[in-house]
Amino acid sequence: MSIPFASQHTPSFPALLNFLGVSVLVSTYQAGQLIILRTQDDVLNTHFCGLEKPMGMAAHREKLAVGTGYQLREYANLPAVAAKLTDPAPHDACYLPRTVHITGDIDIHELAYTEDGELWLVNTRMSCLCTLDPAYSVVPRWRPPFVRAYDLTDRCHLNGLAFKNGAPAFVTALGKTDTAAGWRANKASGGLLMDVSDGRIICTGLSMPHSPRWYQDKLWYLESGAGQLCTVNPRTGTRTVIAHVPGFTRGLDFVGRYAFIGLSQVRETAVFSGLPLTAQPGERHCGVWVVDIDNGQTVACVVFTGSVQEVFAVQVVPHRFPVLLDMDDPLLRNSYSLPDAALAEVAAPEPLAVAFEAATYKHHQGQWEAAVADYRALLQQAPDHLPARFHLGVALTDMERWQEAISELQALLARQPLHAEAHNSLGLCYAALAQWEQALDQFGLALAADQQYAVAQMNRAMILLKLGRFRDGWAAYEWRWQTPAFTPFACPQPRWQGEDIRTKTLLVHTEQGAGDALQFARFLSLAAQRCQKLILACPEALRPLLAHIPGVSEARLPGMVALDSFDILCPLLSLPHTLGLDEKNLAMNEPYLPIPEYITVASLPPASALKVGVCWAGSPSHKNDRHRSCPLPHWLPLFTVPSVAFYSLQTPVTSTDAQLLADYAVSNLEAELTDYARTAALLAQLDLVISVDTSVAHLAGALGKPTWLLVDKQADWRWGIAGEESLWYPSMTLFRQTEADAWEELLARVRTNLLAKIA
Repeated sequence: MSIPFASQHTPSFPALLNFLGVSVLVSTYQAGQLIILRTQDDVLNTHFCGLEKPMGMAAHREKLAVGTGYQLREYANLPAVAAKLTDPAPHDACYLPRTVHITGDIDIHELAYTEDGELWLVNTRMSCLCTLDPAYSVVPRWRPPFVRAYDLTDRCHLNGLAFKNGAPAFVTALGKTDTAAGWRANKASGGLLMDVSDGRIICTGLSMPHSPRWYQDKLWYLESGAGQLCTVNPRTGTRTVIAHVPGFTRGLDFVGRYAFIGLSQVRETAVFSGLPLTAQPGERHCGVWVVDIDNGQTVACVVFTGSVQEVFAVQVVPHRFPVLLDMDDPLLRNSYSLPDAALAEVAAPEPLAVAFEAATYKHHQGQWEAAVADYRALLQQAPDHLPARFHLGVALTDMERWQEAISELQALLARQPLHAEAHNSLGLCYAALAQWEQALDQFGLALAADQQYAVAQMNRAMILLKLGRFRDGWAAYEWRWQTPAFTPFACPQPRWQGEDIRTKTLLVHTEQGAGDALQFARFLSLAAQRCQKLILACPEALRPLLAHIPGVSEARLPGMVALDSFDILCPLLSLPHTLGLDEKNLAMNEPYLPIPEYITVASLPPASALKVGVCWAGSPSHKNDRHRSCPLPHWLPLFTVPSVAFYSLQTPVTSTDAQLLADYAVSNLEAELTDYARTAALLAQLDLVISVDTSVAHLAGALGKPTWLLVDKQADWRWGIAGEESLWYPSMTLFRQTEADAWEELLARVRTNLLAKIA
């Protein structure tokens, strides 16, 4: 329920990036993101790249290296690919993944390149500096003299590396210790800075030092536990504080006279308690601070809020608008780099191939109208170009021009009757037109042409479930784990297939959205009856609530589940299939989400008026969000119903929507909606919830709260195809659109029903 990501910045931050001609990469392993801070028309643009536990980074010429949970990834900038990217602005750099080196989980705190391109890394768990060799995980090259041997116990928390004259020169560590995590005993003042060449300790008594750098003939480092940027004389050990900043400092880079410093919010936990910074008054921030090293003054900053509370590394790159491609980006299939000698002998491309590539590129970029025009122009030149015919049908499907898409796909299938992808796309068209049996026929033909076509199996499952044919639907739904959109829980334990597990510990993990988890949480108690112990892995926003479901022994965050703590696992949405459930035993007989007694929220004002909660939008990343979310202005006539106190259950709320809520005297509860347990405690005080298809609606239904659900024309499978009743929630009434996106008519019906309710 918390805001996934938000940021604020001083106007000087994008102005400075523009002036310097740079952008800033920020890694945050806590949020699993590499964030690119760049400017677009003098406005700060924030771009995200999802990586598992990204930590140290290094850039060298056209190369970029990123250390992740157990890998070292190297990227190469291909300017020719960047030239193809124009959305949302022209790009001047495009980093493509080039190599992935499996290092194992060694906590790669920092990285640095030599002048000839050799990469050095700080191996924190083994307390050493390493390089890479294809034959090995890593090659240890240096360790502090006081560390007697290599192991994986993080003996001194070696965490920082500075190069001087192109070679490793200085390191930081959190303690002169040689026992497993021995540095923790004196973390507040046991830190040190060392000379690599002779193993000499330059200075000690530092509070969690990080990020040493040799810059402008000075040795810099971050006194993280004190929130300071410092210099130190490498001969005498004399240190000078250059600047104080409001957060735990980690991650440092320089451009000109500016230092870019990463800040994290320090929590008073076992790791961070007792630090000088935690004892200081004042608010601490997470973000990037820019300090003028000539005078120590902060000249710009960007502050992260929401789910990003920690910054690991900061890397400045000499590009105004770069991008980092994911491993599954379609551009990787058609982007090549060759030596100059080979490029001189590359044949000129065939014109139709160039035209087709241009059209598909526009298609992948979401420029559907332009792509359709290009496909049609190509087909006028070459009517038998079947790939163009297929992609034209897909583009029309994406644009929801169903009949045109059907015409093109049928024309293709007349020539290629075993084209599995065309049958699948045709099935989607028929499903959108509510021609369910024709859709199932097409998915069946797709599977006849390719029996392992997981996407067609998934689409078939959606129709079967929508029609209430649950046993077949659940079985087909298991194919989701074979599609690119789903990543199985990584562990060696087997999946539960319904066998006897009375003596075993079962791990059930959530998947997909919070609404799915809340809906399928009803099956946890049934699963618990089949095993000795049930552990639930779920996001923090759900954990306080789902932990209290009868039968759940423990509820943990996914990253906090030890591999030896369970014997067998099952995805939450696989429980109906594994338990052999159908429409006879799917329904909820009583509320199944107990609100924890320790949860306290503000009491809503007592009133004789009906208390009604509203929620108008789901996650914008949902594939059907443009249809299922209803813009707030459509709700305004509803808010004029007399004798009703309205409460907004929406999060996040834009400033424009917040003003509309205030104008119509709708109480905005956004600040209270920090997790689902607190939201449940607020819902318990309401008389009615009116919502589009969101997690709030599922929560209200699971609590047995009277709920009016606004269902779009392209409704999700769980709401069936007709009727006002919900199989899943007895207290829920469905209000269905009569035409696609006809929200005004639907909300007029809701208003009429609300007037009748209070009459």
